[in-house]
Amino acid sequence: MAILGWFSVLPSSPNSSNQLPYLKLRNSSAPLLSSNNNLFSCTIFNSRSNRTVFACRFKLDTVAPEFVGVGENLPANYGEWFPKADPNDQRRAGILLHPTSLPGPYGIGDLGEEAFRFLDWLHESGCSVWQVLPLVPPGRKANEDGSPYSGQDANCGNTLIISLDELVKDGLLMKEELPKTIDADRVDFSVVAGIKDPLIAKAAERLISSEGELKSQLQDFRQDPNISGWLEDAAYFAAIDSSLSALTWYDWPEPLKNRHLAALEEIYQSKKEFINIFIAQQFLFQRQWQKVRNYARNKGICIMGDMPIYVGYHSADVWANRKQFLLNRNGFPLLVSGVPPDAFSDTGQLWGSPLYDWKAMEKDSFSWWVRRLRRAQNLYDEFRIDHFRGFAGYWAVPSEAKIAMVGSWKAGPGKSLFDSIFRAVGKIDIIAEDLGVITEDVVQLRKSIGAPGMAVLQFGFGGNADNPHLPHNHERNQVVYTGTHDNDTVRGWWEGLKQDEKAHVLKYLSINEEDISWALIKCAVSSVSRTAIVPMQDILGLGSSARMNIPATQFGNWSWRIPCSMSFDNLETEAKKMKDMLSVYGRL
Repeated sequence: MAILGWFSVLPSSPNSSNQLPYLKLRNSSAPLLSSNNNLFSCTIFNSRSNRTVFACRFKLDTVAPEFVGVGENLPANYGEWFPKADPNDQRRAGILLHPTSLPGPYGIGDLGEEAFRFLDWLHESGCSVWQVLPLVPPGRKANEDGSPYSGQDANCGNTLIISLDELVKDGLLMKEELPKTIDADRVDFSVVAGIKDPLIAKAAERLISSEGELKSQLQDFRQDPNISGWLEDAAYFAAIDSSLSALTWYDWPEPLKNRHLAALEEIYQSKKEFINIFIAQQFLFQRQWQKVRNYARNKGICIMGDMPIYVGYHSADVWANRKQFLLNRNGFPLLVSGVPPDAFSDTGQLWGSPLYDWKAMEKDSFSWWVRRLRRAQNLYDEFRIDHFRGFAGYWAVPSEAKIAMVGSWKAGPGKSLFDSIFRAVGKIDIIAEDLGVITEDVVQLRKSIGAPGMAVLQFGFGGNADNPHLPHNHERNQVVYTGTHDNDTVRGWWEGLKQDEKAHVLKYLSINEEDISWALIKCAVSSVSRTAIVPMQDILGLGSSARMNIPATQFGNWSWRIPCSMSFDNLETEAKKMKDMLSVYGRL
C-alpha cells in the first residue's frame, strides 16, 4: 500500500515548468520536493494553464506521521515504528582510580602489569569507564606533595608512573638493574623519584643511542606538530629549571626569564643531552599510556581524564605564553585563582594560580586552549574540566592577598571559548565539574555545549528536598558520584555524621544501618543519571585513611594506594556484586 498525494502549484516563472519546485510540508522545515529526495516518487503533468500537477507516491519505510493528513490512513507497519535508542545515550558506570594508587613493586602505581589487571577487573565488573586524575607531572619545588593539580606542565605526562618492568621488556633496562621491591600502602613521592628517575633517564639514554623501530617512533613523536608545539617549551623549561636553584622562573636571569633567543640557544647547546633525554622520557610515558589505553578500548572501556582549569605559575605554560596570562610587565601575577568561602574553608580557598587574560586569548582565537584540548584528546576518550564554573565567572584574588575571601567575581569567556575550540578540534566529550557556587550563567553555559554536570551523593543529605545532589533531582545528562577525590570515602563520611544526619540518610535510602558504602553505590547506579562513577575506595569499603585529598590542606594528600594485602585476583566477589547491580539498573 502507498499513500498517494496530489499537489498543484504555479511555477515561479514561465520557463520553470520543467523544474521541480521547492515545496515544504506542514510542520516541516525541510523541502518536500527536490531532485535528490527519496521519500517518494513523483510524476509531473503540465497543463495548458501553466499549472503543474504532481502525483506523489510515498515509500512505506520512510513516511512519517506528519506527512499524513488528519484522519487519513497510516501505513500498515505503523505499529512497528518504535523509537530507536541513541548509542551515545547508553547508561554506564565506572571507577575512579588514579594510576599512582594501583598496586606495584616500586612504591607507586604505574603503567605496568597491575594497570592491565585493573582493566580486566573493571571489565569483569561490568564497568565501562575508568576515570583518572590529571596525568601531569606533579610539581616538586613548592611543597605540592604529589598533587596532580599543581603540575609543572599542563601537557606533559608524569614519568613517575612509567613502568620499569615494561622498560625491561623493551630492552631499555636490564632485569638486574631493577631496584628492590617496596611494600608501601602510601606513595612517598620524593623516595619514589629518587629510585625511579635515574633508571628512567638511563632507559631514555639507551633509546636515544639505539637504532631500530623504537628510535624511529621517538623521532615521529618529536616531530608530530600536535606534540612539538608544547614539548620543546617544556624541555627547555625543565633544562633551565634543573640548572638553577630559583623557586620560580620569575627569579631566573633576565635573558632566560624573558626568553631571549641567544640565551635559549646557549641553553640548547649546553643542555642538549638533558633536553633530548627529557623528550625521550615523555615518549616512553606516551608509549606506555597508549598501550594501556588501547587495551582499555579493546575491553570496551573509555578512559575519562581530568583537566584542571588553571595551571601553576612555575610552569612552561606560563613562562612560554606570558601574554596569555594576567601578569605585570615583570612577569609577576596581578591576580590569582581561588574560590570564596565554602564548605571546605570559612575564608575561601587560595589556589594561587595565575589567571588568564581572556581578552588576549580571544584575539588569538584561544590557540593556547585549542592546543591543550588537542593534547587531552590524544590522552583520553573524554575528560572532566575541573572548576568549569570559571569559564562563566571566576573568583579573582589580588596576588598579594593572604586569604581568598578578599577576591571578587569577574566575567569569564563563556561560550565563545568553546565555539573556537569546537571549530578547531571538532566536538569533544567534556564533563563539567559544576560543584560549589553555581550561578545560572554556569548552568546555561554547560547546557549550551551539551556537557553533563555532576552530582555527589555525599552532598545530598544536607538541606531540604530541593538539594540537587539528591537522586530524585538528578538529570539524565549528568555524572553521579558517591564521592570525588576531594571527598572522604563513604565510610569515612558516614562515621563523621551526627546521629540525626545518619537517621535522615537511612530514611531516604529506606535501609537499616548496613554496609553504607554499597548502599550509596546502589543509590548512585540506580540514579537516572547516564553515568555513575564510584571511587575504588568505596568498592573496597575503606575508611578515612584511604581519602585521596582534603581540600585547603597542603600535606599528606594524593598518596593513597590499594593495600598490598589486596589484589584484583581476590576481588571477584566485589566484581560480581557490581555487575549484578549494574545489570539491574541497565548499565551493562
